[in-house]
Amino acid sequence: MENNRIIELQNISIALGGEQILKDLNLYINDKEFITLLGPSGCGKTTTLRIIAGFLAPDAGKVIFSGRDVTNVPPHKRQVNTIFQRYALFPHLNVFENIAFGLRVQKQKEAEIRETVTQMLALVNLKGFEKRNIQSLSGGQQQRVAIARALAVKPRVLLLDEPLGALDLKLRKDMQVELKNIQQRLGITFIYVTHDQEEALSMSDTIVVMDGGVIQQVGAPIDIYNEPKNAFVADFIGESNILDGVMREDLAAEFAGHRFECLDKGFAQNEPVDVVIRPEDVDVVPVEKGMICGDVTSVTFKGVHFEIIVDVDGFKWMIQTTDYVAPGAHIGIYIEPDAIHIMKKSKYSGLYGDYSTFSDEIEMLSDVNYEKEGDEDEP
Repeated sequence: MENNRIIELQNISIALGGEQILKDLNLYINDKEFITLLGPSGCGKTTTLRIIAGFLAPDAGKVIFSGRDVTNVPPHKRQVNTIFQRYALFPHLNVFENIAFGLRVQKQKEAEIRETVTQMLALVNLKGFEKRNIQSLSGGQQQRVAIARALAVKPRVLLLDEPLGALDLKLRKDMQVELKNIQQRLGITFIYVTHDQEEALSMSDTIVVMDGGVIQQVGAPIDIYNEPKNAFVADFIGESNILDGVMREDLAAEFAGHRFECLDKGFAQNEPVDVVIRPEDVDVVPVEKGMICGDVTSVTFKGVHFEIIVDVDGFKWMIQTTDYVAPGAHIGIYIEPDAIHIMKKSKYSGLYGDYSTFSDEIEMLSDVNYEKEGDEDEP
Protein backbone atom coordinates (compact mmCIF):
# COMPACT_ATOMS: atom_id res chain seq x y z
CA MET A 1 0.00 0.00 0.00
CA GLU A 2 1.41 3.33 -1.08
CA ASN A 3 0.40 5.26 2.05
CA ASN A 4 2.56 2.84 4.11
CA ARG A 5 5.74 3.96 2.30
CA ILE A 6 8.20 5.80 4.52
CA ILE A 7 11.05 6.21 1.98
CA GLU A 8 11.04 6.36 -1.80
CA LEU A 9 14.13 6.54 -3.96
CA GLN A 10 13.14 7.87 -7.37
CA ASN A 11 15.49 7.51 -10.38
CA ILE A 12 18.64 7.81 -8.26
CA SER A 13 21.94 8.00 -10.15
CA ILE A 14 25.39 8.80 -8.82
CA ALA A 15 28.97 8.57 -10.08
CA LEU A 16 31.96 8.65 -7.71
CA GLY A 17 35.52 9.10 -8.90
CA GLY A 18 34.36 8.88 -12.51
CA GLU A 19 32.66 5.51 -11.96
CA GLN A 20 28.89 5.06 -12.21
CA ILE A 21 27.85 3.57 -8.84
CA LEU A 22 24.05 3.71 -9.09
CA LYS A 23 22.07 3.81 -12.32
CA ASP A 24 18.47 5.06 -12.30
CA LEU A 25 17.64 3.21 -9.07
CA ASN A 26 14.02 3.08 -7.91
CA LEU A 27 13.04 1.61 -4.54
CA TYR A 28 10.37 2.13 -1.91
CA ILE A 29 10.61 1.11 1.74
CA ASN A 30 7.58 0.52 3.94
CA ASP A 31 7.12 1.84 7.47
CA LYS A 32 8.14 -0.66 10.21
CA GLU A 33 9.86 -2.91 7.64
CA PHE A 34 13.18 -4.73 8.10
CA ILE A 35 14.67 -4.37 4.63
CA THR A 36 18.13 -5.59 3.62
CA LEU A 37 20.30 -4.33 0.77
CA LEU A 38 22.29 -7.40 -0.25
CA GLY A 39 25.05 -7.78 -2.79
CA PRO A 40 28.78 -8.26 -3.40
CA SER A 41 31.45 -5.70 -2.61
CA GLY A 42 31.11 -2.61 -4.81
CA CYS A 43 27.49 -3.23 -5.87
CA GLY A 44 26.25 0.15 -4.58
CA LYS A 45 24.47 -0.89 -1.38
CA THR A 46 26.52 1.33 0.97
CA THR A 47 26.16 4.26 -1.44
CA THR A 48 22.37 3.76 -1.41
CA LEU A 49 22.41 3.84 2.40
CA ARG A 50 24.53 7.00 2.46
CA ILE A 51 22.11 8.73 0.07
CA ILE A 52 19.16 7.81 2.34
CA ALA A 53 21.13 9.15 5.34
CA GLY A 54 21.99 12.40 3.53
CA PHE A 55 25.78 11.86 3.62
CA LEU A 56 25.82 11.79 -0.19
CA ALA A 57 23.75 13.80 -2.67
CA PRO A 58 22.70 11.94 -5.83
CA ASP A 59 23.63 13.37 -9.26
CA ALA A 60 20.02 12.79 -10.33
CA GLY A 61 16.79 11.62 -8.72
CA LYS A 62 14.89 12.28 -5.50
CA VAL A 63 14.78 10.96 -1.94
CA ILE A 64 11.23 11.14 -0.57
CA PHE A 65 10.63 10.71 3.17
CA SER A 66 6.99 10.38 4.30
CA GLY A 67 5.84 12.14 1.11
CA ARG A 68 8.35 15.02 1.47
CA ASP A 69 11.33 15.60 -0.81
CA VAL A 70 14.43 15.49 1.45
CA THR A 71 17.05 15.17 -1.32
CA ASN A 72 18.78 18.39 -0.19
CA VAL A 73 17.99 18.11 3.53
CA PRO A 74 21.16 17.62 5.67
CA PRO A 75 21.60 14.39 7.69
CA HIS A 76 20.87 15.90 11.12
CA LYS A 77 17.47 17.12 9.90
CA ARG A 78 16.36 13.69 8.65
CA GLN A 79 14.57 11.31 11.02
CA VAL A 80 17.21 8.67 10.47
CA ASN A 81 20.25 7.42 12.38
CA THR A 82 23.13 5.25 11.20
CA ILE A 83 25.19 2.45 12.76
CA PHE A 84 28.44 1.60 11.00
CA GLN A 85 30.66 -1.47 11.23
CA ARG A 86 33.14 0.71 13.13
CA TYR A 87 30.89 1.83 15.94
CA ALA A 88 32.43 5.33 16.35
CA LEU A 89 31.80 5.38 20.10
CA PHE A 90 33.43 8.15 22.15
CA PRO A 91 36.33 6.56 24.10
CA HIS A 92 36.48 9.42 26.65
CA LEU A 93 32.80 8.99 27.61
CA ASN A 94 31.36 6.13 29.67
CA VAL A 95 28.47 3.95 28.49
CA PHE A 96 25.80 6.25 29.94
CA GLU A 97 27.26 9.38 28.32
CA ASN A 98 27.74 7.66 24.95
CA ILE A 99 24.05 6.74 24.86
CA ALA A 100 23.03 10.18 26.18
CA PHE A 101 25.12 12.08 23.61
CA GLY A 102 22.40 12.70 21.01
CA LEU A 103 19.88 13.60 23.72
CA ARG A 104 22.23 16.23 25.14
CA VAL A 105 22.71 17.67 21.64
CA GLN A 106 18.89 17.96 21.51
CA LYS A 107 19.08 19.79 24.89
CA GLN A 108 16.67 17.41 26.60
CA LYS A 109 16.11 17.70 30.36
CA GLU A 110 18.34 15.62 32.65
CA ALA A 111 15.42 13.56 34.02
CA GLU A 112 14.26 12.70 30.47
CA ILE A 113 17.81 11.77 29.45
CA ARG A 114 18.18 9.46 32.48
CA GLU A 115 14.85 7.79 31.76
CA THR A 116 15.64 7.24 28.05
CA VAL A 117 19.16 5.91 28.70
CA THR A 118 17.79 3.50 31.34
CA GLN A 119 15.21 2.24 28.81
CA MET A 120 17.86 1.82 26.12
CA LEU A 121 20.21 -0.10 28.45
CA ALA A 122 17.37 -2.48 29.28
CA LEU A 123 16.53 -2.85 25.57
CA VAL A 124 20.07 -3.96 24.67
CA ASN A 125 20.64 -6.03 27.84
CA LEU A 126 23.27 -3.74 29.38
CA LYS A 127 21.61 -2.83 32.71
CA GLY A 128 24.27 -1.93 35.26
CA PHE A 129 26.85 -0.95 32.60
CA GLU A 130 26.21 2.83 32.90
CA LYS A 131 29.59 3.76 34.39
CA ARG A 132 31.70 1.28 32.41
CA ASN A 133 34.54 2.57 30.26
CA ILE A 134 34.06 1.93 26.51
CA GLN A 135 37.51 0.32 26.20
CA SER A 136 36.62 -2.27 28.85
CA LEU A 137 33.72 -3.62 26.76
CA SER A 138 33.79 -6.58 24.37
CA GLY A 139 32.98 -6.10 20.67
CA GLY A 140 29.43 -7.35 21.22
CA GLN A 141 28.89 -4.98 24.14
CA GLN A 142 30.23 -2.02 22.14
CA GLN A 143 27.83 -2.99 19.36
CA ARG A 144 24.94 -2.84 21.85
CA VAL A 145 26.02 0.61 23.07
CA ALA A 146 26.10 1.83 19.46
CA ILE A 147 22.57 0.48 18.91
CA ALA A 148 21.31 2.07 22.14
CA ARG A 149 22.88 5.43 21.22
CA ALA A 150 21.32 5.36 17.75
CA LEU A 151 17.87 4.43 19.08
CA ALA A 152 17.88 6.86 22.02
CA VAL A 153 16.99 9.82 19.78
CA LYS A 154 13.93 7.90 18.50
CA PRO A 155 14.64 7.88 14.75
CA ARG A 156 11.87 6.83 12.36
CA VAL A 157 14.46 4.84 10.40
CA LEU A 158 17.64 3.09 11.54
CA LEU A 159 20.34 2.51 8.90
CA LEU A 160 22.78 -0.32 9.62
CA ASP A 161 25.90 -0.67 7.47
CA GLU A 162 27.47 -4.14 7.95
CA PRO A 163 27.05 -3.65 11.73
CA LEU A 164 27.96 -7.23 12.69
CA GLY A 165 30.98 -7.59 10.40
CA ALA A 166 33.55 -7.27 13.20
CA LEU A 167 31.96 -9.91 15.46
CA ASP A 168 32.82 -13.60 15.63
CA LEU A 169 30.33 -16.09 14.16
CA LYS A 170 28.55 -17.15 17.38
CA LEU A 171 28.11 -13.56 18.60
CA ARG A 172 27.05 -12.50 15.11
CA LYS A 173 24.24 -15.10 15.13
CA ASP A 174 23.10 -13.99 18.60
CA MET A 175 23.08 -10.33 17.54
CA GLN A 176 21.05 -11.15 14.40
CA VAL A 177 18.27 -12.51 16.61
CA GLU A 178 18.58 -9.59 19.01
CA LEU A 179 18.45 -6.93 16.28
CA LYS A 180 15.35 -8.50 14.75
CA ASN A 181 13.68 -8.61 18.20
CA ILE A 182 14.57 -4.94 18.88
CA GLN A 183 13.17 -3.91 15.49
CA GLN A 184 9.90 -5.74 16.12
CA ARG A 185 9.57 -4.40 19.68
CA LEU A 186 10.17 -0.77 18.66
CA GLY A 187 8.22 -1.00 15.41
CA ILE A 188 10.64 1.22 13.46
CA THR A 189 12.08 0.77 9.98
CA PHE A 190 15.49 -0.93 9.75
CA ILE A 191 17.49 -0.63 6.51
CA TYR A 192 20.34 -3.11 6.72
CA VAL A 193 23.37 -3.53 4.45
CA THR A 194 25.24 -6.83 4.20
CA HIS A 195 27.00 -9.17 1.77
CA ASP A 196 26.05 -12.14 3.97
CA GLN A 197 23.21 -14.08 2.34
CA GLU A 198 22.37 -16.10 5.45
CA GLU A 199 22.13 -12.92 7.52
CA ALA A 200 19.77 -11.39 4.96
CA LEU A 201 17.58 -14.51 4.74
CA SER A 202 17.24 -14.93 8.50
CA MET A 203 16.55 -11.29 9.49
CA SER A 204 14.69 -9.52 6.70
CA ASP A 205 11.07 -8.91 5.79
CA THR A 206 12.29 -7.82 2.35
CA ILE A 207 15.59 -8.34 0.53
CA VAL A 208 16.90 -6.07 -2.25
CA VAL A 209 19.55 -7.92 -4.27
CA MET A 210 21.96 -5.54 -6.03
CA ASP A 211 24.77 -5.87 -8.52
CA GLY A 212 26.63 -3.24 -10.51
CA GLY A 213 24.50 -0.40 -9.12
CA VAL A 214 21.30 -2.03 -10.37
CA ILE A 215 18.55 -3.76 -8.37
CA GLN A 216 18.31 -7.36 -9.60
CA GLN A 217 15.33 -8.46 -7.49
CA VAL A 218 13.18 -7.31 -4.56
CA GLY A 219 11.12 -9.75 -2.52
CA ALA A 220 10.53 -11.72 0.67
CA PRO A 221 13.46 -14.03 1.61
CA ILE A 222 11.53 -17.19 0.70
CA ASP A 223 10.58 -15.78 -2.74
CA ILE A 224 14.13 -14.62 -3.50
CA TYR A 225 15.45 -18.05 -2.57
CA ASN A 226 12.80 -20.16 -4.32
CA GLU A 227 12.08 -17.92 -7.32
CA PRO A 228 15.33 -16.11 -8.29
CA LYS A 229 14.92 -13.75 -11.26
CA ASN A 230 18.28 -14.47 -12.90
CA ALA A 231 21.50 -16.48 -12.59
CA PHE A 232 23.17 -13.79 -10.46
CA VAL A 233 20.44 -13.89 -7.80
CA ALA A 234 20.27 -17.69 -7.89
CA ASP A 235 24.02 -17.95 -7.35
CA PHE A 236 24.32 -15.17 -4.78
CA ILE A 237 21.52 -16.44 -2.53
CA GLY A 238 22.70 -19.88 -1.47
CA GLU A 239 24.16 -22.58 -3.69
CA SER A 240 22.62 -23.33 -7.10
CA ASN A 241 23.14 -25.66 -10.01
CA ILE A 242 22.46 -23.45 -13.05
CA LEU A 243 22.25 -25.19 -16.41
CA ASP A 244 21.52 -24.20 -19.98
CA GLY A 245 18.11 -25.49 -20.99
CA VAL A 246 15.30 -25.17 -23.50
CA MET A 247 11.59 -24.81 -22.72
CA ARG A 248 10.14 -27.26 -25.23
CA GLU A 249 6.61 -26.24 -24.19
CA ASP A 250 4.69 -25.26 -21.04
CA LEU A 251 5.61 -27.57 -18.11
CA ALA A 252 8.40 -29.31 -20.07
CA ALA A 253 12.10 -28.34 -20.00
CA GLU A 254 15.05 -30.03 -21.58
CA PHE A 255 18.51 -29.89 -20.01
CA ALA A 256 21.43 -32.24 -19.22
CA GLY A 257 20.33 -34.38 -22.18
CA HIS A 258 16.95 -35.21 -20.65
CA ARG A 259 13.39 -33.87 -20.85
CA PHE A 260 11.99 -32.96 -17.42
CA GLU A 261 8.52 -32.15 -16.16
CA CYS A 262 8.46 -28.75 -14.43
CA LEU A 263 5.88 -26.26 -13.10
CA ASP A 264 6.87 -23.29 -15.26
CA LYS A 265 4.97 -21.93 -18.22
CA GLY A 266 4.56 -18.77 -20.27
CA PHE A 267 7.84 -19.16 -22.18
CA ALA A 268 8.05 -19.31 -25.97
CA GLN A 269 8.20 -22.77 -27.49
CA ASN A 270 11.84 -23.94 -27.66
CA GLU A 271 13.02 -20.78 -25.84
CA PRO A 272 16.59 -21.05 -24.47
CA VAL A 273 16.47 -20.62 -20.68
CA ASP A 274 18.54 -20.93 -17.50
CA VAL A 275 17.52 -23.81 -15.23
CA VAL A 276 18.10 -23.54 -11.46
CA ILE A 277 18.11 -26.55 -9.15
CA ARG A 278 19.10 -26.16 -5.50
CA PRO A 279 21.57 -28.79 -4.19
CA GLU A 280 19.20 -29.86 -1.39
CA ASP A 281 16.43 -30.59 -3.93
CA VAL A 282 18.38 -33.25 -5.84
CA ASP A 283 17.75 -36.88 -4.87
CA VAL A 284 20.53 -39.48 -5.12
CA VAL A 285 19.07 -42.78 -6.39
CA PRO A 286 20.36 -46.08 -7.84
CA VAL A 287 21.57 -45.68 -11.43
CA GLU A 288 18.60 -47.60 -12.87
CA LYS A 289 16.16 -45.16 -11.22
CA GLY A 290 18.05 -42.00 -12.22
CA MET A 291 16.80 -39.49 -14.76
CA ILE A 292 20.47 -38.69 -15.37
CA CYS A 293 23.64 -40.34 -14.04
CA GLY A 294 27.08 -39.15 -13.03
CA ASP A 295 30.31 -39.86 -11.14
CA VAL A 296 31.01 -38.51 -7.64
CA THR A 297 34.24 -36.46 -7.75
CA SER A 298 34.33 -35.18 -4.17
CA VAL A 299 32.52 -35.59 -0.83
CA THR A 300 32.64 -33.05 2.02
CA PHE A 301 31.02 -33.65 5.43
CA LYS A 302 29.18 -30.49 6.54
CA GLY A 303 27.75 -31.65 9.88
CA VAL A 304 24.08 -31.76 8.95
CA HIS A 305 24.66 -33.15 5.46
CA PHE A 306 27.24 -34.28 2.93
CA GLU A 307 28.08 -31.97 0.06
CA ILE A 308 28.94 -34.02 -3.01
CA ILE A 309 30.15 -32.89 -6.42
CA VAL A 310 28.91 -35.07 -9.28
CA ASP A 311 30.24 -34.98 -12.83
CA VAL A 312 27.40 -35.40 -15.34
CA ASP A 313 28.83 -35.29 -18.88
CA GLY A 314 31.42 -32.67 -17.90
CA PHE A 315 29.05 -30.43 -15.87
CA LYS A 316 29.76 -30.52 -12.13
CA TRP A 317 26.59 -30.64 -9.99
CA MET A 318 26.51 -29.91 -6.28
CA ILE A 319 24.19 -32.16 -4.26
CA GLN A 320 23.48 -31.92 -0.52
CA THR A 321 22.36 -35.22 1.00
CA THR A 322 22.16 -36.79 4.47
CA ASP A 323 23.24 -40.13 2.97
CA TYR A 324 26.94 -40.85 2.56
CA VAL A 325 28.08 -41.44 -1.03
CA ALA A 326 31.62 -42.64 -1.72
CA PRO A 327 33.95 -40.66 -3.99
CA GLY A 328 34.15 -42.37 -7.40
CA ALA A 329 30.64 -43.86 -7.11
CA HIS A 330 28.44 -43.89 -10.21
CA ILE A 331 25.01 -42.60 -9.11
CA GLY A 332 21.58 -41.75 -10.45
CA ILE A 333 20.01 -38.31 -9.98
CA TYR A 334 16.26 -37.78 -9.62
CA ILE A 335 14.63 -34.32 -9.72
CA GLU A 336 11.01 -33.60 -8.80
CA PRO A 337 9.08 -31.12 -11.02
CA ASP A 338 8.78 -28.55 -8.19
CA ALA A 339 12.59 -28.57 -7.71
CA ILE A 340 13.13 -27.14 -11.20
CA HIS A 341 13.01 -23.36 -11.60
CA ILE A 342 13.16 -21.80 -15.06
CA MET A 343 14.61 -18.32 -15.60
CA LYS A 344 14.90 -16.03 -18.61
CA LYS A 345 18.35 -15.74 -20.14
CA SER A 346 20.25 -12.66 -18.90
CA LYS A 347 23.71 -11.11 -19.06
CA TYR A 348 24.60 -13.44 -16.16
CA SER A 349 23.80 -16.61 -18.11
CA GLY A 350 26.72 -19.02 -18.30
CA LEU A 351 28.67 -17.29 -15.52
CA TYR A 352 27.51 -19.35 -12.56
CA GLY A 353 26.24 -22.72 -11.43
CA ASP A 354 28.91 -25.22 -12.49
CA TYR A 355 30.98 -26.43 -9.52
CA SER A 356 34.11 -27.31 -11.51
CA THR A 357 36.07 -24.59 -9.69
CA PHE A 358 34.16 -24.73 -6.40
CA SER A 359 36.15 -24.83 -3.17
CA ASP A 360 35.58 -23.70 0.40
CA GLU A 361 38.96 -21.97 0.34
CA ILE A 362 37.84 -19.62 -2.43
CA GLU A 363 34.69 -18.79 -0.44
CA MET A 364 36.72 -18.10 2.69
CA LEU A 365 39.13 -15.85 0.82
CA SER A 366 36.28 -13.80 -0.62
CA ASP A 367 34.79 -13.43 2.89
CA VAL A 368 38.12 -12.12 4.18
CA ASN A 369 38.21 -9.58 1.35
CA TYR A 370 34.71 -8.37 2.18
CA GLU A 371 35.64 -7.95 5.84
CA LYS A 372 38.70 -5.90 4.90
CA GLU A 373 36.92 -3.68 2.42
CA GLY A 374 34.08 -2.75 4.77
CA ASP A 375 32.40 0.37 3.40
CA GLU A 376 33.21 -0.71 -0.09
CA ASP A 377 31.50 1.85 -2.24
CA GLU A 378 32.50 4.96 -0.37
CA PRO A 379 34.43 7.53 -2.37
